[in-house]
Amino acid sequence: MKTVNLLNFLNDSKSLKALDYARCSNKLVNFLSFLPEDEQFTSIIDLGVIFLYYKTANQVYIVDGLNRLLSLSLLLHAICECYKNTSPRNDKAIKTIRRKYLLDGTKTKLRLPDDEQIIYDKIIFSERLSGKEKQNHIFVLLHELWAQIKEDKLQASNIFKMLQKINITIVETENVNVRSLYYSLNKNRDELNQFKLIENYLNSYGIKKECTDLYDIYNGVLADIYLFFKDFFVTKFNFKEFDKNRLYEMFVNYFETMLQYQQPKVVISNVIKAARLYNDLLNVKFNDKKIRDAFISIKMNNGEDTFSYILDTYEDYTDGNISKETFIEILAAINEYLANRKETPNEVSFNELINYLNTFISYK
Repeated sequence: MKTVNLLNFLNDSKSLKALDYARCSNKLVNFLSFLPEDEQFTSIIDLGVIFLYYKTANQVYIVDGLNRLLSLSLLLHAICECYKNTSPRNDKAIKTIRRKYLLDGTKTKLRLPDDEQIIYDKIIFSERLSGKEKQNHIFVLLHELWAQIKEDKLQASNIFKMLQKINITIVETENVNVRSLYYSLNKNRDELNQFKLIENYLNSYGIKKECTDLYDIYNGVLADIYLFFKDFFVTKFNFKEFDKNRLYEMFVNYFETMLQYQQPKVVISNVIKAARLYNDLLNVKFNDKKIRDAFISIKMNNGEDTFSYILDTYEDYTDGNISKETFIEILAAINEYLANRKETPNEVSFNELINYLNTFISYK
């Protein structure tokens, strides 16, 4: 652990890579807000801890601190843009700033996940951005910084005086699970990429491809994937509540519980199988007309809250544990319950109906 000046840290770093599952928060840092009104720059600004993982001497990963490093890089680029072509002296200074803080040879010093890297590269190398890319929080902050420098007529020398007062504490992680550390430090962020975390976790077992299969089943529609996991965990792990911002945590708990009984590939194969069946429910994809008609009625009766139970029984049906006739009778009973609930307040909870249906299945 060591305390260093943030600007000097960026200068001394050769290359800084974000983790594959890391994403920049919408809450980037406007460093210009640190400019003091008296412009004396007497106080040190403590910007907290940045966690780094040194995979090799030249491969440094940012475990936590990406927002701050990106925000500083955007400010430095905004300064370059504001003073570009204003004088030979400024043009020389701009080349120095880019060489010391922004570039590692022909690439950017800061390396972001794929989609964000594309936008960041276009910004740093002055390429045209699309209208959609300009809505990204990376470009939005850059524009705010550029406008503030112009409108307030801020001097680059004063901005650098301020930056020289900003310190960070560097912690180099050793012998820790980097993914778990990242999650524990960022789990309260709503925009955390839960699926990239799951993909990285599965990759540790050599089964990353199966996570891609899950995307393909739902054509990348995240809302449907969340619906699947919500109902899957209710049936398979008896989760009473589902928080999509804790999906990674729930998945790991489920997966590692199942590893006590099954091999990793078997566990994920069962998850993928259930995902395909649940997709059938969502999209009413059934060859049998009676089953298809029953599901159409269930959806028309707003029966989405019954899908967790139906998923479980649908698996029993596809595994041959119950007959088609029994499955259709179960769907008919659920439909009758939903129709009554839709017409009048129904005092019978669905949990009570489940108890009845389970008894019915046992009898069958």
